[in-house]
Amino acid sequence: MVMLPVRPSVIPALVYHDVPAALAWLQKAFAFEIEMIMEDETGHPVHSELRHGNGVIMVGAEWTDNHKSPSAIGRKCTQTVHILVADDIDGHCARAEAAGAEILARPETQFYGDRTYRARDPEGHIWTFGQTVIEVTPAEWDKAANVRTRFE
Repeated sequence: MVMLPVRPSVIPALVYHDVPAALAWLQKAFAFEIEMIMEDETGHPVHSELRHGNGVIMVGAEWTDNHKSPSAIGRKCTQTVHILVADDIDGHCARAEAAGAEILARPETQFYGDRTYRARDPEGHIWTFGQTVIEVTPAEWDKAANVRTRFE
């Protein structure tokens, strides 16, 4: 019996035109690990799940007119994915750039204590990666950004 890993309650699903190329690139550039692949009768991936730390994303092919890769719609995105990195955010960025990611924002420490960078993958998805480098209280980030944080 195969033991399935514990799954998070929210799992982003990303659509790619070339799923095999996307899977290889996401492993190389962003250090994702393939957890599961479902293939059709020709061996083409129709669904996959990739793990990064305790998070999971789904990667699949364009499967309806409403599910398109950004590469099919002028590289526009309606959402981004944020991934927490345990350590060496600058090294993670360098790895992504070496693999061909377009770096949209270089690593920079934010007012809320995370060092983040933003990258676009070959099909146009935008990814943000962050590492907490300074513990900041809500009162401190409110003051730094001139905002008011409420928890409900």
